[in-house]
Amino acid sequence: MGKDIKRVRAALLGPGSSSGVTKPEAGLIELPETTVRHDIDINLSESLVNSIDNMKPNAMVKAMVEFSSKALILGRRVGSLCQRELKEGSGSRVEELKEELKGQADKHVEDKTSWKKEREEWMEEKNRLGSWRVRCLDSEKKLNVKIADLETDLDEMKEKHDVLESELKPEGSDNPGAYQWVPEMVEDVVEGQLVNEANSSLEEEAEETVAEEVVVDL
Repeated sequence: MGKDIKRVRAALLGPGSSSGVTKPEAGLIELPETTVRHDIDINLSESLVNSIDNMKPNAMVKAMVEFSSKALILGRRVGSLCQRELKEGSGSRVEELKEELKGQADKHVEDKTSWKKEREEWMEEKNRLGSWRVRCLDSEKKLNVKIADLETDLDEMKEKHDVLESELKPEGSDNPGAYQWVPEMVEDVVEGQLVNEANSSLEEEAEETVAEEVVVDL
């Protein structure tokens, strides 16, 4: 401790200060600049600043050495506490990390399984939609063919209609609604039979009845 005091005193007061030959005046000691964060303010009262400036060099050196010693002791204690905390807490922390990693691994496996299942469902849906599209295209082709056939039949019916309309239209008439009466093509129907067929059947029945009566009389 004595050697430290002498070295600090020599650094502050210069050579020969240990014998007490030269003594600096109060307030002439130049202290190194200290960088302080901008958001931290250190406010000292004027009396405290004056007392520090008027301190004797020996008292200041003793205070600095004592502060350094206490800081060193406190630093050692803090270091030992940190090491002990690290030793004691490292095991539990490692176990916590292992449990956390295990939980994350299990969750990853579950997510992977669910993703695989969803992918299979999507593939099935894709295949189903693909087959449905093929069926729709096939049905569309069949419908197009049927529509073409119907259009052909419609054209034929229109042609036949035009032919019949031209045949039934009176000569020299410009009215398309006026049709010519064709007796040969119009026949009355009685009880589901044509008139000519009904008359012939009645005549045949009358002849058969007369023939039967003649046979009975004989």
